[in-house]
Amino acid sequence: MEKFTSITIFIIVGAIVYWLGPAIVNWLMSHVFVTAYQRTLHKKDLEKRQHTLGALFTNVWRILTVVFVLYLIFVQFFSKEALAPLFASAGIIGVAFGFGAQSLVKDFLSGVFIISENQYRVGDVIEIEGFGGTVERIGVRSTVIRDVDGNVHYFPNGMVQHVINKTMGYSMARFMVAVAPDTDIDRVSKMIDKIGLTLADEDDWRDKILEAPHYVMMGDFTSTAVNLIVSGKTQPSDQWSVVAEMRRRILDKFEEENVTIGTVPMTIAPTTTSKKKR
Repeated sequence: MEKFTSITIFIIVGAIVYWLGPAIVNWLMSHVFVTAYQRTLHKKDLEKRQHTLGALFTNVWRILTVVFVLYLIFVQFFSKEALAPLFASAGIIGVAFGFGAQSLVKDFLSGVFIISENQYRVGDVIEIEGFGGTVERIGVRSTVIRDVDGNVHYFPNGMVQHVINKTMGYSMARFMVAVAPDTDIDRVSKMIDKIGLTLADEDDWRDKILEAPHYVMMGDFTSTAVNLIVSGKTQPSDQWSVVAEMRRRILDKFEEENVTIGTVPMTIAPTTTSKKKR
């Protein structure tokens, strides 16, 4: 009867620790971590780093809690003398299993370095092996990202060789505007610079823009269009909204000033014709 009472206590205490653990971890992340790095990291970077480490430590906490409770329950049914041969055989099995689990060890070590080096965080927009999306979860074994179509991609950390992080520190709002070849480039460039400065000075956009979008240079040109490159610096993940707003305002200004939009010629694949038999 005492064994079942002890097991019941272990389960109840384990459940409490299991569910209270995440709250304690998140509290520590929001106080200790934020206090230590709030002067060196941007607010968004700080939040991403906090969520990433919080999720990781929460999973570790829960795994250790479950393992420890199972161990306490297990020892209630077996004595230490009876467990000694079992642990010895488990060690042999573990060594044999380790030779077949090299990829898991590689994934684990790669995950530790990814998190410790802060290569990317939960919420970052990244590209791995040609697939891009928002990071939803980072574990010590795998990384999970969701693309713009809603598809979820799972990447073992050991296979991550090259990562493009599009939202680390700051982002670039860079795009092209096509105008007709006979357009006065100096006049149009001044329009674009004025639109960018006006946008960066507005209350709704001031906190998102670090450097006002402006005309950079003339890009490729054809007989029907001249590409003008516009670029600016924004907070992480804000580049897409800034680019969309800049394009909208540039289009409205071009219509107001009668600036002709350039047309990019479509490439038509050549067709083959078969000769008729005579």
